[in-house]
Amino acid sequence: MLKNLEGQRVPDVTFRTRVDGQWKDVTSKEVFSGKKVVVFALPGAFTPTCSSSHVPRYNELAHEFKRRGVDTIACVSVNDAFVMDEWCKAQHADDVLFLPDGNGEFTDKMGMLVDKTELGFGKRSWRYSMLVEDGVIKKMFIEPEVEGDPYETSDADTMLKHLDPESKPPQDVLMFTKPGCSYCAKAKRLLEERKLPYEEVAASPRRLRAVSGKSSTPQVFIDGQHIGGADELEAYLAKA
Repeated sequence: MLKNLEGQRVPDVTFRTRVDGQWKDVTSKEVFSGKKVVVFALPGAFTPTCSSSHVPRYNELAHEFKRRGVDTIACVSVNDAFVMDEWCKAQHADDVLFLPDGNGEFTDKMGMLVDKTELGFGKRSWRYSMLVEDGVIKKMFIEPEVEGDPYETSDADTMLKHLDPESKPPQDVLMFTKPGCSYCAKAKRLLEERKLPYEEVAASPRRLRAVSGKSSTPQVFIDGQHIGGADELEAYLAKA
């Protein structure tokens, strides 16, 4: 039975990390003392849910967390420093602090070390998240103890709602573009002026027809809604 440790202090350990190709020891005190820290722990680097959902969403919402007083967003996994360093680079997660718990010491002291030998993983962390203030655990979201790898409560959106029940996550903006397109440049400027993060997808005639029925660029989608080109985007933003 995994225990909720709210009200207790985080374990005192030393994380062996890699920074710019060099070893750097980072202590719990350095990570948590005098700070408001959101931690999320997961079973393993480069694994499907961890890579496709858990890390990316915390990284996407990092600005929202910081607006609400969070100093650090940290990811803990029972992986060595080399693996965690490469995973951070692959994820482009510059707003997340990756803490390698190679020996499982932190995870074990948290009571979250579980046996994944049936998967060939050995001992790994159960998936959970927590809010820590000046080293004291204020809130924990622990995934239910069921078979498999549940991912229901330790996600970034749940933690953000805990911090601010009225919070609304930023809109998801996707834009199909091509090089040298002046209207694409206009659409990017409009979004940047509104501080709306967006993701670009290289446009091809088939892609454009398949998703929008159009042949011109850009084609902008916001929260799954097809907005259109730069002029349509301008009109949409003027009404927002």
